[in-house]
Amino acid sequence: MGLQVGIVGLPNVGKSTLFNAVSAAGAEAANYPFATIEPNVGVVAVPDVRLDTLARLASSARVVPTSVEFLDIAGLVKGASRGEGLGNQFLSHIREVDAVVHVVRCFDDPDVVHVDGSVDPVRDIEVIETELLLADVATVEKRVDRARRAARTGDKAAVREADVVAGLLAHLESGAPARTFTADEEERAVYRDLGLLTAKPVLFAANVGEGDLAAGGNDHVEAVRKIAEAQGSEVVVLAAEAEAQIAELPPDERSEFLADLGLERSGLDKLITAAYRLLGLLTFFTAGPKEARAWTVRRGTKAPRAAGEIHSDIERGFIRAEVIAYDDYVALGSEQAVRDAGKLRVEGKDYLLRDGDVVHFRFNV
Repeated sequence: MGLQVGIVGLPNVGKSTLFNAVSAAGAEAANYPFATIEPNVGVVAVPDVRLDTLARLASSARVVPTSVEFLDIAGLVKGASRGEGLGNQFLSHIREVDAVVHVVRCFDDPDVVHVDGSVDPVRDIEVIETELLLADVATVEKRVDRARRAARTGDKAAVREADVVAGLLAHLESGAPARTFTADEEERAVYRDLGLLTAKPVLFAANVGEGDLAAGGNDHVEAVRKIAEAQGSEVVVLAAEAEAQIAELPPDERSEFLADLGLERSGLDKLITAAYRLLGLLTFFTAGPKEARAWTVRRGTKAPRAAGEIHSDIERGFIRAEVIAYDDYVALGSEQAVRDAGKLRVEGKDYLLRDGDVVHFRFNV
């Protein structure tokens, strides 16, 4: 499945620097607002040591990781919901993504200007969230007007829609994001097509200076953590400048660089892992002499639908899934050894994929 994550935040918080690091796409990083207008797009391989291990054990000629698509969306400013700073154009880009990484400036540097003159993560987060909320209010107000006109006919479905969107509007006007609006699946279907900005799951990326990495942050980061905890969100602490340096290093030199910073994993690894948790995703694998490949599906995906990620014909002609747990594959050393030990499971169309499954799909079309 294609996973698309939008990187948002105020101007000059480190969004484009982070994007350069995670995608190596060379987005312009300038010390002035609106250096980015059209969203830069970069496809990032998801790091997973399990894939490399499977490739080695299966003597795979080719290794294909799963990927995440990052969009570097231009910096929003106060008034974006009314079109300030090309805001309407930027907001439209956010509507297209699956999740949002909100980059928050948590470093002090007099050489990097702040659009509001000082570093204040709480204020900065409030600015972005308010603009997204105001844009959603405007969107829902239009739907409420339309729904109420339709409800005058007495049509039960129209009356129900009017009730649901009116409740949603009141929720937004109270200052709460759409993602916290309590609704069942049928009610969510009423407004899902609105593409509400505050319905997107959010992950905070606290951008600190290199000196604060080993300590896991600073007072600015703690302020971000309090906000994230109240929202049920997660915070990843990283230094965008350091990530840019890591991205330029050969793979065999990155571990040493991270160790010098007092880290075991890069901010990119942490960011992608957190994004997977945020969206409820899992990874399954296919492995053989020709290729070892990682695939991404949502938790709760049944075997035929997972097979469709590989090819629609496999989903259409699905017969069964032959499944090996990753730990069994590694412990026994090969697919044949797993078969001989009776550890290979044969699963049908109702099987729910588990993270780390190594799967061979049988099909007939």
